Amino acid sequence: MVVCALLAVSAAVLIPLNLIGSDDGREERSTRTLVVPEGRRATQVYAAVDRALGLAAGSTRDTVPKAGLALPDQAAGNPEGYLFPATYPLDPSTTPTSLLRYMADTARKRFGTDRITAGARRNNISVYETVTIASIVQAEADTAADMAKVARVVYNRLLKDMPLQMDSTLNYALKRSTLDTSAGDTRIDSPYNSYQRKGLPPTPIGNPGEEALRAAVSPAPGPWLYFVTVGPGDTRFTESYDEQRKNVEEFNQGRRSATAS
Repeated sequence: MVVCALLAVSAAVLIPLNLIGSDDGREERSTRTLVVPEGRRATQVYAAVDRALGLAAGSTRDTVPKAGLALPDQAAGNPEGYLFPATYPLDPSTTPTSLLRYMADTARKRFGTDRITAGARRNNISVYETVTIASIVQAEADTAADMAKVARVVYNRLLKDMPLQMDSTLNYALKRSTLDTSAGDTRIDSPYNSYQRKGLPPTPIGNPGEEALRAAVSPAPGPWLYFVTVGPGDTRFTESYDEQRKNVEEFNQGRRSATAS
C-alpha cells in the first residue's frame, strides 16, 4: 500500500462565534478566523490554535488534560479524530479550552447522527472505529472520488484478517507526512504500524471531514485489497497482488524519474 498525499481542502463549515468563546452569550464581533482543514492531526491543530491566539508553543496541547472535552470512552482522553475540521471565528475572549471544547462537541454531534450510528452498526464496528477508518481514508485518498474505494479496501482487509499495510499509519507513528516508505519503516515497533499489526490503529490518525466519514460509513462495493496512486488523479485499485506489484513499480519508476530530473 502506498500512501497518497494528504488532502488539504479547507473545511467550509462556519461555526457561530457565540458558541466559541466563553459561555456568556456575547455579541458576534469576530474579524479573525481559524481554519482547520480536513485531515490535520491533533498536534497540528494545537499548533494552529497557539499561533491564532498568540500563545507560546505547546500552550494548547497542555490544556487538553484539563479541558473536559466530550469524547467517547474509547478515546481515553485523546481528542485525535474529534477536533472537527471547520472555519472558526475568533474574538479576544476565545481560549484554547473554549475552542477545543467546541471542536469536540461539534464532532460528537456530527458523528452521532442516526446515519452514522446506523452505518457503524451495519459495518459491525463502533462509531469511534468508524472515525478511525475515516481518518485513514482522509490520509490515503488522492481525491474525494477515491474515498469510498479506499474505505472498501480497509474493510476488505479487516474481513480477511489481513494487516492494513497503510503508509499513513506509519507516517502518524513517525510524526511525518511522506510518500516514501522504507522496509525499515515497516518494522518499527508501534501500535500504529499496520504492516506488523492487524486490525485498526488504536486511535484515529487525524481529524477527518464529512466526505471521508461518509465513505467510512458507506464504502463502495468492490473486491479490492490493494491500491496505489501512480500519479495525480490515477489511483489504481485491484484484488490482485501481482497487479499491485506492477502498479507499485510504475509508481516507484515515476518517483525515481522525478528525483533524477
